[in-house]
Parts: sequence; structure tokens; C-alpha cells
Amino acid sequence: MTFTLRGMDNMDDKARMAELLNFVKIQVEDEKDKLALMSNISAFIMSSTRNLNWAGFYLLRNGELVLGPFQGLPACTRLTLYKGVCAKAFNDKKITKVDDIHEFAEHIACDSASESELVIPLFRDGKVYGVLDLDSPSKNRFNHLEVETFDKLARLIEKYL
Repeated sequence: MTFTLRGMDNMDDKARMAELLNFVKIQVEDEKDKLALMSNISAFIMSSTRNLNWAGFYLLRNGELVLGPFQGLPACTRLTLYKGVCAKAFNDKKITKVDDIHEFAEHIACDSASESELVIPLFRDGKVYGVLDLDSPSKNRFNHLEVETFDKLARLIEKYL
């Protein structure tokens, strides 16, 4: 299946987020390989969301969060469940939005350019099995529309991953 993201630069944020969800819906219906899905989803996110420097997945493996498919600079390959924004979202089982990572005492800086972060837990059978992590080089980057859209995106994809 071929996707085109051309023209998204001219869309407003609401249209851009709707198009992202549409791309992901098509992808999960067409592709059954989990690695391929996560790879394309992270690429869709980076291509359709303004002002991100990292988008990707961390998955629970042997008591830690292990790097999955992503877009951006090289990242931390393993995260403990005791420190950082990803660990907080994982343990609290809820979306964690940090407007200024310098005010988050236990932030793990994989990319020194990151200023804000949004992490959405992924659930299977009521248990968190991973997170979708988004970083931005701007403070206060993630608005209500994006939080809502990425929550919908996570609920959509978690049954396929």
C-alpha cells in the first residue's frame, strides 16, 4: 500500500491529526507484522506532526523498557521502570505530558535538544506492555488536540502490537 503525506504542510492541526489517524487505520488493517507497523507508525507521526525531534516505541522486556522502532536521533536503548517520563507513564498507567523536561526531576535526556515530552502507555489485557514516546525541541509543545489524538492512536494500535 502506498501513502502520500504531501500537502500536509498546508493543513491545520485538526486536519493533520485526522489524516494521521486515517493513515494509521489503513496501515493496521493492511499490515499484520508488528515491527513493520511500529516502524511505519513512527514515520507517520514524524511526517505529520510539527516540531518533533523523536517519535517511537519502548516495549517491556524482562522488567525494563527496550527501544523499539522510532524516528529521530539515536536513543537510549534501555530504560528502567524507576526513572524518567516513560517510566512514569508506564507505572501510572496514564498519559504523561511534560511541558518543560527541565522541571521533571528524573528526566532521562537521550537527546539534549528535547524540551517537552508526551508519553502514552500501551495496554493489552489491562496491563501496560509499552509506551509511545514523543519528544519536541520546544517547551509546552503538546496541546489538547494532540494529546487526544495520540491517545486515540494508541488505543487503535495496541490491539495489533
